[in-house]
Amino acid sequence: MNKCLLILFLVVAIQSCGSSETKTSKSQVIVAKTLTEAQYELILDKVKVLPNQAELAIALIENGKVNFVGVKREQDSTVFSQNQDRVFEIGSITKVFTGTLLANYLIDNKVNLDDQINKYLGYPLRNDVKITLKQLATHTSGLPRVPASLEALSLENPYKDFGEKELKTYLTQELIMMHKPGEVSDYSNLGVGMLGYVLSNKAQKTYEEMLQKEIFSKFEMNASTTIRSKVEDKLVKGLNDEGEEVSNWDMSVLMGAGGILSSVNDLSKFALAQFDSSNQALVLSRTAFFKVNESYSMALCWSVIQTESGEEWNWHNGGTGGYTSSLIIDVKAKNGVIILSNMSALGELTNTITTLAPELMESIAKNENALDTNQ
Repeated sequence: MNKCLLILFLVVAIQSCGSSETKTSKSQVIVAKTLTEAQYELILDKVKVLPNQAELAIALIENGKVNFVGVKREQDSTVFSQNQDRVFEIGSITKVFTGTLLANYLIDNKVNLDDQINKYLGYPLRNDVKITLKQLATHTSGLPRVPASLEALSLENPYKDFGEKELKTYLTQELIMMHKPGEVSDYSNLGVGMLGYVLSNKAQKTYEEMLQKEIFSKFEMNASTTIRSKVEDKLVKGLNDEGEEVSNWDMSVLMGAGGILSSVNDLSKFALAQFDSSNQALVLSRTAFFKVNESYSMALCWSVIQTESGEEWNWHNGGTGGYTSSLIIDVKAKNGVIILSNMSALGELTNTITTLAPELMESIAKNENALDTNQ
């Protein structure tokens, strides 16, 4: 097998990209047409353990160019598909968009990082706890991962009935802090869900309206939404480890923690936009504000990872009851990996997807190093 495989049937070119009638943007997806042998074999090796109807939509970004790779398990075999426009729940990758909304409002001087959240909630927290927007975005709020009442629920669709009324009751009467705000970065779905909610209160818009105006329309992310009915015809059904269909999740008031549905085509546009250094909001969203350890810091909902080989990655995984996802970008090298899958984040097979993403990132770097050596 050749070092580079031409896998044209895995790729859909952007139609009419040179036409003067076609609207373009700085996040225009430019499609490459090659995968390395190592990438090809790595993907197939990972996917073979998944059940029938399991599906992965993958975007590999190398030096600003994108390969779309779609794979699906059918009759215990792996087949390739053009699924870059198919829609999946992206789970906690949503948090990156919530952080980006915050960055947009900071650039526009609509909010300040040190603003107290009760300013936008309209009521004080239990025991007069003080939490800032920055603490919500960097997971340093001291809030628990989820409200205690949700921990006891079935994971079939746990957030569905946790609305504004339930949030207020919890925050004012039941809140038990895990840490003092600002001292420890401890991952909290509640915290970033509240960030989306308070920004919505500030803007007097729904979370969906904020996303569409501030992000999705700007980068032509036409298949991205929090409203499932809008993309039902493109939606891939979520599965558990046994290959059985499971319920979609409704994030209700905590939508900003995990409520977006999207495609790898759309997420590729968002990833490529990160390489534009003139976009102040995106640069700010990736800026580290809390150092966890020598190799890991928190930006505005992005994790900032220093790899052993010296690269800096912005990274976020996602997962719901029927989906696992991963998004990694290396802004300096203009590389990235996006994986959307319909495999539950609650089972053991979720690790197949979350480990594939960094391995593919490493394969991109190795491929570039090999090309540099041969030139």
